[in-house]
Amino acid sequence: MNGRLGLAWIVFFPFLAGILVYGAEKAGKAGKPEGTCAAKRRNLRDFLAIGLMVPEFAGMVVLTLGMLRGRGGVFSLELPLVCGQGLSFALDGFRAVYGCVAAFLWMMVTVFSREYFAREEKCGRFYLFLLWTLGAVQGVFLSADLYTTFLFFEIMSFTSYVWVVQEETPGAMRAADTYLAVAVLGGLVLLMGLFLLGHLLGTLEINRLSGAAAACGDKKMLYAAGGCMLFGFGAKAGAFPLHIWLPKAHPAAPAPGSALLSGVLTKTGVYGILILSYTLFFRDRAWGNFLLLTGMITMLGGAVLALFSVDLKRTLACSSMSQIGFILAGIGTFSERGTLLHMVNHSLIKLILFLAAGVVYKNTHSLDLNRVRGFGRKKPLLMGVFLTGALALGGIPFFGGYISKTLLHEGILEWGGSGITGAAEAVFLLSGGFTVAYMTKLFLAVFVEKNEDGQLQEAYDEKKRYWNPGTAFVLAVSALLLLLWGAFPHGIMEKTAAVMQDFPGMTGEGHPAAYFSPESIKGALISGCTGIAVYLLFVRTCLMRKKEGGSREYADRWPEWLDLEELLCRPILLKILPAVLGVLCRILDSAVDLTVVALRKTLYRDSRLPHERPEGNVLTETLGRLMNAVQELGNHTWRKGAPRHRDYVHLAAIKNEEIRETNHIIRRSLSFGLLLVCIGLTLTLFYIIWW
Repeated sequence: MNGRLGLAWIVFFPFLAGILVYGAEKAGKAGKPEGTCAAKRRNLRDFLAIGLMVPEFAGMVVLTLGMLRGRGGVFSLELPLVCGQGLSFALDGFRAVYGCVAAFLWMMVTVFSREYFAREEKCGRFYLFLLWTLGAVQGVFLSADLYTTFLFFEIMSFTSYVWVVQEETPGAMRAADTYLAVAVLGGLVLLMGLFLLGHLLGTLEINRLSGAAAACGDKKMLYAAGGCMLFGFGAKAGAFPLHIWLPKAHPAAPAPGSALLSGVLTKTGVYGILILSYTLFFRDRAWGNFLLLTGMITMLGGAVLALFSVDLKRTLACSSMSQIGFILAGIGTFSERGTLLHMVNHSLIKLILFLAAGVVYKNTHSLDLNRVRGFGRKKPLLMGVFLTGALALGGIPFFGGYISKTLLHEGILEWGGSGITGAAEAVFLLSGGFTVAYMTKLFLAVFVEKNEDGQLQEAYDEKKRYWNPGTAFVLAVSALLLLLWGAFPHGIMEKTAAVMQDFPGMTGEGHPAAYFSPESIKGALISGCTGIAVYLLFVRTCLMRKKEGGSREYADRWPEWLDLEELLCRPILLKILPAVLGVLCRILDSAVDLTVVALRKTLYRDSRLPHERPEGNVLTETLGRLMNAVQELGNHTWRKGAPRHRDYVHLAAIKNEEIRETNHIIRRSLSFGLLLVCIGLTLTLFYIIWW
């Protein structure tokens, strides 16, 4: 495949595909009664969506293979006349791998969506924005300059908003509002950073940023631009304290949307942070420590939220926040391979876990752990799929998550030279332990423990057809891929990491790691033992409560007031900040008025012109004065008995204004009449010519 055409296909084909799928569903409904051929319309829509995803994934694979073999022509594309500044795209190792990951996840999610939305309404809308978001995501990952990155970043924010609001419940609407507010705020701050950076460096082309930043003498301004852009990208990644949308948007969105929000869309924010770190601030100690600190807070905060949650999808959503913290720590310590591999690991893991949660939800119509408890006891394939994702996420040896976390752990130890390193390692191991604890809680609740309601448990056990073959295929293939991915760390994972290190600013360095050395196993063992201890001593005791009869259930112990969004963000953004800015604006507005009045009373004081008339003109004033003189004469002679006292100067001025206004109205009426005559003549002329 030609490189230029291939890049255009990958980015723009999903937008066309979305229109085709939406149009196919609408065309099927046209002129037909409600309910007629509904199954045929759904099948047409679903199979068309799946069929259009296959060439997208195949095109990405072919393009990647061509790049790796060195036979693909020019792997760059420029569209100079688009959106004023022009768009540019490029393909390197990182972009190729993540383009394939995104296309694969979208293809699997599209197949899964057929069963998930089998009885849902407004699914054509979901498919439309599902495919449009894929185009936007590919535009972000393949962008060659930050202007293109920003443009597709914003498209992605608005198209993915529809996923969150899809169910149209009050909770979904509120979560979508939060998601959009954070996205818009992040986008505005990101744009401000782009303006600063473009002015400072004279370029937004990613491959030229490193050299331009090295030659920049104003480091403070460079930090200011980088800080604004970090805010924007961090909002999408779900980094603390901009994570507030993540624990609410993921549970509110349908499972297919949750899988992609967690698995791919958060990585677009990480992609932007990678660009900043490896082009503008490579090996910058202050920048690295700040990212490391942010990663520590994010990984521990997300793990704590997940540990307390009693909602299946909310737990997985908070887990995503925690894993983003691990990735940020890797970027902060410039652990190239650990960061890149954990990004891929997390994408594949969350695909499996969120889709498995979707299977549970469609069968139980609940996400509460007490309600879904025991659903998977006699469902070995679903249990195996979920267990594969859980073990990989927990960093258990012989699974992919263990490999990437080992590399991240080594990166923290090698960062050194800072007092933050020891604390970072402790937080890293503790967060890993919490991951093991909350994934143990989920697995045991859904697949091992029995439901307190005996009849409900019996119904769960007897339920054999809990998914269709398409859903089983998606989850089984994804779990098998994750198993193979982690089983060959040297043969597959390291080679993939080496390919992905073909990224602007990355050195490609990375010594062979002894993944199963005593030192590496020690870290995993510490996290594993910590997780088991936390589960037994904290989850089973503090996060469960006894019911009448001696049974136990999961309890939501998280304080309601300790909601960062409700506690700080909404009051500050919706109440305090508008009030403060309103008062400030009133002060500034009044200050301007007072300044103008003061100047007009002092330096620019008004003064009467030498021959200025209060009203009228020379003629009206002369005539008025003459009539006033005649009036005065009459008052002393023939009107002495009934004198008059009229100001004919004023009356003449008023009469003059009336005459002028009447003349103006007449002229306007005449102009209007002439315009109508002109229109009539024109129409007559056209009639004569054509007929």
